[in-house]
Amino acid sequence: MSSVDLFSLATSGVNASGKLLQTTSNNIANVNTPGYVRERTELNNSQVFGVEIGNTERVINVFAQNQLRRDITAVGELEALSSKTSAIDTLLAGDANSISKGMSEYFSALQTAADDPTNLASREQVLGKAESLFQRMRTLSDYMIEKEEELNLEFTSLVNRANTLIGNIGDLNRNIVIANGNSTSDQPSALLNERDKAVDELSSIIGINVKESQSQNGAITINLTSGESLVLEDGAFNLFEVNTDADLSLKQLTLETNFGSQTKGDASLRVQESDLGGALGGLFKYRNEVLGPTMRDVGQLSVAFADSMNQQNKLGMDLDGQLGSNIFDIPTFRGLAYEDTNGDYVVNAQITEGMGSQLTDADYKVEVTAVSAGVPSEIEITLLNADGTPKKDGSGNDVVFSNFAVSSGFNELPSGIEVDFSGTSSYTVGNEFLIQPTKTIASKVDFSTTRPEDLAFATPIRGQADNTNLGDANVVNVSVNNTEVGTSAFNGAGGLLNTAPAQIRFTAVDSYDVIDGTGSVVASVSGISDLNNLIGQAGITPAPGFDISLDGVPRAGDSFSIEYNNDGFNDNSNALNLAALQNENLVQVSSEATNTQRTFQDAYASMVGRIGEDASMAKVSLASAEAMQVQSENWFQSVSGVSLDEEAANLIKYQQSYAAAARILTTAQELFNTILQSAR
Repeated sequence: MSSVDLFSLATSGVNASGKLLQTTSNNIANVNTPGYVRERTELNNSQVFGVEIGNTERVINVFAQNQLRRDITAVGELEALSSKTSAIDTLLAGDANSISKGMSEYFSALQTAADDPTNLASREQVLGKAESLFQRMRTLSDYMIEKEEELNLEFTSLVNRANTLIGNIGDLNRNIVIANGNSTSDQPSALLNERDKAVDELSSIIGINVKESQSQNGAITINLTSGESLVLEDGAFNLFEVNTDADLSLKQLTLETNFGSQTKGDASLRVQESDLGGALGGLFKYRNEVLGPTMRDVGQLSVAFADSMNQQNKLGMDLDGQLGSNIFDIPTFRGLAYEDTNGDYVVNAQITEGMGSQLTDADYKVEVTAVSAGVPSEIEITLLNADGTPKKDGSGNDVVFSNFAVSSGFNELPSGIEVDFSGTSSYTVGNEFLIQPTKTIASKVDFSTTRPEDLAFATPIRGQADNTNLGDANVVNVSVNNTEVGTSAFNGAGGLLNTAPAQIRFTAVDSYDVIDGTGSVVASVSGISDLNNLIGQAGITPAPGFDISLDGVPRAGDSFSIEYNNDGFNDNSNALNLAALQNENLVQVSSEATNTQRTFQDAYASMVGRIGEDASMAKVSLASAEAMQVQSENWFQSVSGVSLDEEAANLIKYQQSYAAAARILTTAQELFNTILQSAR
């Protein structure tokens, strides 16, 4: 009986040591295998004789694993955000594409041309610098448009990879549950390692929460950090889709809640990109907070500049003796119908002339709220951020204009744009359209003229004192604020209407008459306190579009003539007005009507500074996240990683135990043989 006990003891010892050697050898063999978690075989004391071999399980700390996944998510998000933001920061900060440098060169050329307003070479230089400036704007805008297209391809690629991983994890869930059901001892380590590797990669793409199932042995559930389910414990899963709405270039993420087509009633759930995390979340954050706003800021700056130059040039007289015209051509743009708005609708929009300084970086969501004879009669306007969320006012409320009345033709909307509703389909209440005035407009602004003669450097009106005046009053300023034919006193043919003010004649030191071109008195003014804007003080309607200011003390009978500035080509007063726009606040800060405006350079510097700060913050945050990931990786590896030193020591220990157990077998054999020989 004792010999049988020795055999049992020795056999269990050999088997146990062999199993330990097998586990240790497997650990050593997989020391360089990505995602491998070291294993450990448990031994139990037998209730009869010897040792029993327990389960072979992975050595893993779930808390360390989850922390590592959170850090992988953070690094994935910040890597995507930092690399993309730094690229735009480098582009904006470089001299080659600096809008600020282009503007400085343009206004410098304008100042030079003002010194000799009839010099065609100087005028050519102004147009050349203007072309260079807008080429810089186009370069920036085109670059960002290309980056948006590349970004959409990256969205699709990452979503496809995430869907593949989600499907694989769901399949592995089912296989692990089956494997655990078929075996009551060893874990399906290879399947578990493969699933963990897929989960780690998924966590680098999106932020996830992983929990072990309480009902399915070995299964896990995966949710987005915002709560939506991706993988269920039975292996069912949901998939992401990349969709668009009104703006086809603005990709949106949805979750198709069909659970791997295992249930009926498929539905689409909009995912908030701000809550995603991971590389996908970083790309959406870059698009919504960096790329989109910067595209619109460049567009807003280009329109504000072009419109202000156009308006000031139209207030001057060119080298042909005609009223100035537009220098730049600001294009129109089309409203985009939202997904649920179906029909042949044509919504055209344009920048309101002279309102470029009121334009903001906002997009417009226009909803039809009332219809008359198939045409909108009332709309609701919501100002949107680049990511499609409503803009907020100073009180935190959405910037919305309700019950906004519209009619046929172009209707002026808040902040400097006009919109016209047309098309063959009848509009209905609930139709929605997206208008993006500034997103890509910087790529499309062009020149209305290439003739240097069309630069209107002179003021079209001149005023002078009569030679017979007895007082010492003189003309100090002639200003022009409107040259439009039909709404001003200009006839559009190089002259003034006969009804236009042509003379100021003083009847006393504080009284005067305004006389038109026919010699008729059109207004009499008395009791004046200053000599500024005498036509404006007279209150003439309609206003002629120009005014005159004096300095000194007039006497009764003194007169001052006002006439078209024929042959006044050496006049550079409007050129100086054009140059003075450099220091005027003409770029709107935000969508709030109470906000101030900035100069062109200040607006650009603010944009560059904001991007630089974003790039710097992303870089610092990335360095911090990488340090945290290294710390988590070390913690995880200290528990689950293979240590060759430890495994080598185990190998010697298990080899000795194996040899000792084998020696017991030899001893038992010798004893058994001795007993047999004694019995003979």
